[in-house]
Amino acid sequence: MGADMKEAILHSAKDAVKAAKLLLEDRSVSFIESATLLITSCYKEGGKLLIAGNGGSLCDAMHFAEELTGYYREKRAALAAVALSDPGHMSCVANDTGFDEVFVRSVEALARPGDILIVLTTSGNSKNLHKAVLAAKKKKINTIAFLGKTGGCIKGLSDLEWIVEGFKYSDRIQEVHMAAIHMIIEMVEKQLFDLSLTKSIEPPLHSQPRVKAHL
Repeated sequence: MGADMKEAILHSAKDAVKAAKLLLEDRSVSFIESATLLITSCYKEGGKLLIAGNGGSLCDAMHFAEELTGYYREKRAALAAVALSDPGHMSCVANDTGFDEVFVRSVEALARPGDILIVLTTSGNSKNLHKAVLAAKKKKINTIAFLGKTGGCIKGLSDLEWIVEGFKYSDRIQEVHMAAIHMIIEMVEKQLFDLSLTKSIEPPLHSQPRVKAHL
């Protein structure tokens, strides 16, 4: 390995560690805790998550959803989550009215009272996600935003938001977004299920007060 390559790898590794350390900040811990409570309340009321993003963030949205509908660390009941990723829907809407509308139509079609819309965007400036958040607010469902850089035009619109600042490129922001997502899923499982009891197979669906979380 050449010296230049080794130096570049070490520089990239240090950058990744710098991103990961953001998770230790009070604002990050507060966001993870608040998101956990909001999502747990949603599930206790029988609601679902709608999760949206573009490109790599759409892949992260799909990852987020499958960890809930499938399994994460323990065997337990499936939790309702939908990644807004259907290619037929997206190509239909993009072809007919433009790509900026693809998530709005999904929110209009699928969102029900008690649901949560989660958006993932490293710039905060994705027009289709901006419109989706506004559509969710019209439907009076809670929103959670994973943002990056300055937060973009979506900053300040959601009930709960987290901005990963200080990185020029999307990859580091996506890495730390996914780490936080994994932590949230872990905490949601702990809140909903007694994981020490393997016989626990259904989440509690009794009525609970809604949690309105703000950062």
